[in-house]
Amino acid sequence: MPIRWRILSIAALNSAVVVVLVALIWNGSQVLGSAWDDVRQVRESDRILALLESETGRLHNLIHRYINQPSPDLFAEILLLREAVLGTLANRAAKDPMLSGSVEELERTTDRFLNGFGELRSVQATIAKTYEDQVQGPARDMAGLYSIIEGATGHRDALIWPSLGKSREAFTAMLVAANSYYLSQSSGAADDARHNTETIEKTIPVMIDLADNDLQRMALQRLATRTVALREGFAKLSEQLMSRTELLRNTIDASQAEAIGAIDDLSTKMRQREQKAQETFDRTLADISRRVLSIAVIFLGIILTAGVLIALSIRLPLQQIMAAMRAITLGDLDREVQGTKARDEVGAMARAVEVFRENAIAKRETEDELRASKEKAESALLELNTAQQNLIDAERLAALGGLVAGVAHEVNNPIGISLTVASSFARRSDIFEAQLKGEGGLRRSQLEEFVQASRDASQQLVANLQRAGELIQSFKQVAVDRSHAERRQFSLSEATDQIIASLRPVLKRSPITLQVDVPEGLLLDGYPGSYGQILTNLFLNAANHAFADGRAGTITISARPRGADDIEIIFTDDGAGMTPDVQRQAFDPFFTTRRNEGGTGLGLHIVYNLVTQQLGGRMMLESKLGQGTTFRIIMPRVAKGGAQSTEIDGTSQWPNRTMSST
Repeated sequence: MPIRWRILSIAALNSAVVVVLVALIWNGSQVLGSAWDDVRQVRESDRILALLESETGRLHNLIHRYINQPSPDLFAEILLLREAVLGTLANRAAKDPMLSGSVEELERTTDRFLNGFGELRSVQATIAKTYEDQVQGPARDMAGLYSIIEGATGHRDALIWPSLGKSREAFTAMLVAANSYYLSQSSGAADDARHNTETIEKTIPVMIDLADNDLQRMALQRLATRTVALREGFAKLSEQLMSRTELLRNTIDASQAEAIGAIDDLSTKMRQREQKAQETFDRTLADISRRVLSIAVIFLGIILTAGVLIALSIRLPLQQIMAAMRAITLGDLDREVQGTKARDEVGAMARAVEVFRENAIAKRETEDELRASKEKAESALLELNTAQQNLIDAERLAALGGLVAGVAHEVNNPIGISLTVASSFARRSDIFEAQLKGEGGLRRSQLEEFVQASRDASQQLVANLQRAGELIQSFKQVAVDRSHAERRQFSLSEATDQIIASLRPVLKRSPITLQVDVPEGLLLDGYPGSYGQILTNLFLNAANHAFADGRAGTITISARPRGADDIEIIFTDDGAGMTPDVQRQAFDPFFTTRRNEGGTGLGLHIVYNLVTQQLGGRMMLESKLGQGTTFRIIMPRVAKGGAQSTEIDGTSQWPNRTMSST
């Protein structure tokens, strides 16, 4: 046997030994790595559980402190800690492979805990409102009535004075007890408040019998009514405080205990899993040592006997590979390479040659596919342009839909007020009719009171219905202009006022001040609907980007003549401003800085197209980061597209010849 064959056989056998040993070690290292990963993961999971337990416990303590002593700083700290707990669950526990199966239970328990706090805050707000409106309110009225009764008594020798003093003293003690009960929920304070309220109610009939003038009797009757209201309000306050205590015990405390229990169970499981992973690590390390030693001994015994077989198994496959390479070089790609299924280096060479042949075939097929793909791409480009135009149209319709919803909400307020006033006036009329038919007749003061109430109700009805009519008329004109691309002559100031009226609902929901300086007498022959779309898109763009996250600021809209043929409209805000990169792309379609929040990137693109194409104008943008943004629009008095219109007897006419812009 030639030397080259012996060297090759020895090298092949040695390589086989190395490959087997490497495979064995690699397999063992995978098991060891997996076991060690389990140990590390268990420890990481334990840290997450400890963090959750600490955060939920701290949140539980903060909630108790907030209930006993509410403060904005404490509430802000609760919100921050709440976000931290939810963030730990969503960002760490949910991604932890050992905790992911239990995250739903933890999230469900935590949600009950956090939702309980929301309910608790709602109950707390209701308690505060009840205390203010139904306890403090009647108490203030009663204090005033006591002053009126004392002033009408005249002298301290009057028969009513002892009962009045006792009632006034009980009233003062009741206020002290009610305040103490509201702040500390002391049952003794609650009993004192109820006892003193009963004392007040008992003294009122006595004082009515001892009253010596009509003013005293009227004040005492009113005092009796407000005392009943105070008693009912205090009873309602007691029920709400008891409800808050039950909610705190059954929802907050119970949910927190359940969450801690779930975390403790998971911690126990983690420790068991860590112990099991450590045992697996030790056992695998011992197995690897034994197997490596056995394989080394076996291969040393078969190297000599396998040498000849290894040498003979190389020559024939190499010849077949060489023949296949010559065929590929000559362009015969249909001939398959032999020996690709062999499990040695020669087989790898055969597979490499086969891959080379397949790549040559794939290259030929790819060239054919590229030609076909080019034709499909041209067709897809046409479809993309059509889809872009459809999205622009949908954005315009969405803006009109938002206008309808806002104006409907705005109109609902004056109409709702009118309905309330009308209902109250009808009820007052029934009372007046009952007084008129009563046995005691009708006093002049009752008649004057009814006349005054009737006058106030009619004034409120007229004012609110006029407001609703103005809103509806303004919306009607804006909606017609938006939905019909009709060309007509219109006043820039009137069109601006109508558009601003439709944007009032947005202004009410945000701390934005709007200043308008559009002089009267600026007439345009063009498309008021397009002008409305431009102004609305600019306003909404400023509200969403310049004054994001509830930021306060000012928007200024002004207009002025620019020569004899043009008008310049300036839209300015003092908001966040734009970076140079954003300014360069501001008018590009589908460009938006708020893609994750639902932005389409079509608002300013639509504005730019309307100004430059339909109205034949120019649009410029000036902005600095942190110093606001200014849009300058220069529009011709007579729009470039379509025929001119004139106003004849209040109707829009379309002449056959060009007319002057004035």
